[in-house]
Parts: sequence; C-alpha cells; structure tokens
Amino acid sequence: MNKMAALGRYMMIVLWLTGISAVGQNLSDYISLNGLWYFSIGDAADRAAYDYNHSSWEQVRVPNSWEQQGFNGYDGYAWYRKAFTLPSDAHQHSLWLDLGYIDDVDEVYLNGERINGSGQFPPDFKTAYNAHRLYQLPNQLIKPGNTNIIAVRVFDAYNEGGIVSGNIRIRSEINPLIMDYGLEGYWKFKTGDKPYYKAVEYNDSTWDKIWVPRPWEDQGYARYDGMAWYRLTIKLPEHLKNTKLVLVLGKIDDVDEVFVNGQLIGQTGEINNSHFTLYGEAWRTQRGYYLPTELYQSSESITIAVRVQDRVQSGGIYQGPVGIITMDKYIDYWNKKRYHNKDH
Repeated sequence: MNKMAALGRYMMIVLWLTGISAVGQNLSDYISLNGLWYFSIGDAADRAAYDYNHSSWEQVRVPNSWEQQGFNGYDGYAWYRKAFTLPSDAHQHSLWLDLGYIDDVDEVYLNGERINGSGQFPPDFKTAYNAHRLYQLPNQLIKPGNTNIIAVRVFDAYNEGGIVSGNIRIRSEINPLIMDYGLEGYWKFKTGDKPYYKAVEYNDSTWDKIWVPRPWEDQGYARYDGMAWYRLTIKLPEHLKNTKLVLVLGKIDDVDEVFVNGQLIGQTGEINNSHFTLYGEAWRTQRGYYLPTELYQSSESITIAVRVQDRVQSGGIYQGPVGIITMDKYIDYWNKKRYHNKDH
C-alpha cells in the first residue's frame, strides 16, 4: 500500500477507534411544517418545479391521511406542496426534513430538485409505509431568507394514503459537519468496473448522472448489486489550496476505494470481482479521507473517482454530508462529537 492510501485508511481507522457512532443525528427543531399543505390527486412531473402554480389546489392538513379529508377511497398518485421561508442564517446549519410516515411510497423535491425518497413506485411497487422519512436538505439547494418549496410525490396502493402521521418539521443538526466546499449534487455514474475509470484523462461524457448522496437504487438502478464508479471534476477555490484538507464522502454501502487525480487516497475494504472485505462496519461509517497537498495545491482542477462494491440492498453514496473541509474543522467536529458522547 502506498503512502497516500495508508493516510486515507488511517483517517477512517481513527474514527472507528474513538467509538463514535455516525448512524444517528443529534437534531433540534428548527421550523414546524405541521398544518395546511397544498394537495392534488393525479400525477405530472412538472408539479415538482419551483415555480409551479399550485394556487388552485385543495388544501389538506398534514399530517393526516387524505381519506380523512375528502378523498375517501382514493388509491393512486397525489402531490403535496408547501412554501416556507428559511432564516437568513440557514446556510450555517445542517438541516433535515422530517416527514414522519408516508403511506406508501414517496419522492421529495426541494426547490425543484429531487432530494430523496422511500419505497418503489409502480410497476415495481414496494411499500415503505413503516419507514420514518428523515431526509437531509442539500445546503446548496436551500434559499436563506427567501421562499423555499417542498414538493412530495406520493403513491398509495390501498387503505389510507398520504403523509399520515408524525411531527412534520425541519430539524437542525447539533454540532453539524459543515463543508467548506460542498460536493452534493449530480455526479457522473457508471455500473461495471474498469481500472482506467480512475484516470484524470478518461472521458466520462457518456456516463449517466445521479444525485449524490442518494442510493443508486432510487435513481434507475433498482436491485443492482455489484461494482460501480462515481466521478466528479471540480476547481478547488484558491483560498483552500494552502490548507490541509479532508474529502468527506458521507456514508457508502458497502465498500469504496477513492482516487484523486488517479491516485488512491483511501479505502474501507479490499475489493475484487468475487468478494470483498470490510474494515469494520464500513457501511455505517462517515467517510473522511485526508487529501495529500501535492494533489491539489498546484492543480487547476481535481478529479475524484470513487469505486464502489455493493453486496445487498441499497448501494452507493447514500447519505451526506459530501464535500471538502479543512482538517482543523474536521478534527474539531469529531472531538466535539466524542466529548458529547462521553457526556451521554
């Protein structure tokens, strides 16, 4: 193993040895969304758009099933929309949308961009009626001090349908890990495995685009288990080039190898075509990989390539945050988290 890979692995191993769990979030209430939402049965893709005019829709109370509000006996598709204003300091928070429980399937949009979902829509219907919907709001999509729009597409197969129960709200993470340069958004993506996918000069223009972070199963790759690659090329801001940096890649299911400008900087297991070995419970662990300064200080751009092997169920970069942060901030975050865990 080369020095860069060893440093990347070391960053992950330090977090495991602290005994810190990154599975749950310590959240406080930020904005309540209980109450009246705009609602319409049926289905049309333009209903997700930020500037869609929903003023002629019905208004229903959320949370509550739509059957209890004049739509008794209706099974099928419907949409909810809610406009709200975020405080001007919203970018300083890590925000989560708590939609309680939805019967049966949902996909959620913030300001016109899909951010998450649960279950599977027909024709491969799979209910998620008993799943608590808690979705992170990508920082680059929120509009501090302005109107924000949440749109929720729902499919109900039978019995009660809609946003049926829970405390519907936006929550703020306590001691959040705020990126200096966010990388959440669309990345290039391709199933399969070729060693040259890591190369800077490789042409990925024909690859699909999928949203990171979100399981690939929710984005056209249902039931896919196996090898896949993500790629993203960025121009790092000049003010970050003279600092020590960490590449944060959220949580990945199951195993990953991470390359920057073609160099392996870290991994959470050993991958080959027939099997893999995880370092601990890698799929549950927040990825944080040290970025060797020689890879970015004199480079116009950097190319990040992430090789992933998924064994069962969800796959890929499935939860954030995803981005680049200074090492000082990253260490401070985990120190605060460790001390908080000791106190509890």
